[in-house]
Amino acid sequence: MLGYLARRVVQSALTVFVTVSGVFFLIRLAPGDPAAALSSPMATSAELAEVRAHFGLDQSLPAQYWIFVKGLAGGDLGTSYSFQSPALDVVLSRLPYTITLAVAAILLTTVIAVPLGAWMARHAGTAREFGANVATITAQSMPDFWTGIMLLTVFAVLIPVLPAAGFAGWDGMVLPTITVATLQIALISRMVRREMVANLNAPYLVVARARGLSTPALTWRYAMRNSAIPVLTALGTRFAAMLNGVVVVEVVFAWPGVGSLVVRALETRDYPLITATVMVTAALAILVQLLVDLTYPLLDPRVRLGKGATS
Repeated sequence: MLGYLARRVVQSALTVFVTVSGVFFLIRLAPGDPAAALSSPMATSAELAEVRAHFGLDQSLPAQYWIFVKGLAGGDLGTSYSFQSPALDVVLSRLPYTITLAVAAILLTTVIAVPLGAWMARHAGTAREFGANVATITAQSMPDFWTGIMLLTVFAVLIPVLPAAGFAGWDGMVLPTITVATLQIALISRMVRREMVANLNAPYLVVARARGLSTPALTWRYAMRNSAIPVLTALGTRFAAMLNGVVVVEVVFAWPGVGSLVVRALETRDYPLITATVMVTAALAILVQLLVDLTYPLLDPRVRLGKGATS
C-alpha cells in the first residue's frame, strides 16, 4: 500500500507539473495581449510596453518559463495582474465557495440518484421505468445555464422566495446546488440503473432470490454492493469535475467561486491567475481520484492496490 501511495504521489505531482506547464505555454501563444486588457483603450505603445515590462512580459518565452518554474518550486505562482495579489492566494480565497457548492451538489446527487437508479432497475421494462427514463433523459438534455435561468425566473422573480445571486446566506446555495445536481442526477441514476440491472440478473442473485431473500436485501445487500465500485467511481469523477469550477452555473448565479474567477482571468489575460487556477483544480481532481481508489478495497476485499493487483 505504501509503495502504491508513493508511486501515485509522484505520478500526481508529475501530472500537475505537465498540466500547468502546458497551460503556461498555451495561454501565452493564444491571441490577446494582457497589457492591452489591463490598460485603457487610449493607451500608447510606450504605455503598453511599460505594462509588459512591469509584469515581465517583455522577456522571451523560455525566460518567462524559467522564472515560472523557479517560482513554482517555491510555491509562488506570480502576482495576479488584475488583483495585484499573489495568484495562488486569490484562487485559495475563492476555493471554499466552489468546494461548498460541489459538496452540496454531490450529496444531493447521491441521495437522489442512487435510490432512483436502484428503483429503475427493479422496475426495468415497466411503464414506471419508461417514465423515469423520459425524466432523466430530459434532465440530461437541459444545459446548465438554461436550468439555472429557469430556476431563477421561477423562484427569484415570479415567486421571490430565494436569493437570485451571490452567497449572502445558506438559502443562496439552494438554486445553484439544484442547477448543478440536475444533470448529475440524470447521469448517475442512469448509470446506477445499468449496473443494477446487470447484477439483478446475475446467476448468484437468481439463486439468492430462489432462497427467499426479500427484495430490499437483494437490491441493497447484494446488487448494490456489487455495483458500488463503478457507482463510486462515477460519483468521484463528477465531484472532481465540479471542483474544477462549474463555470456557467457560477456565472449565472454570480457565485464567488473558482469558475467565475476563471472567466475574469481569461477576460483580462491574467496569466498567473489562470495558471494558479489550473494547478489548484488539477491537484484537487487528482486527490479526489486517489481517495476514490483507496476506498476500493473497503468496498470489495478482492481488490488489491499496488503491483500485481487483481480484482
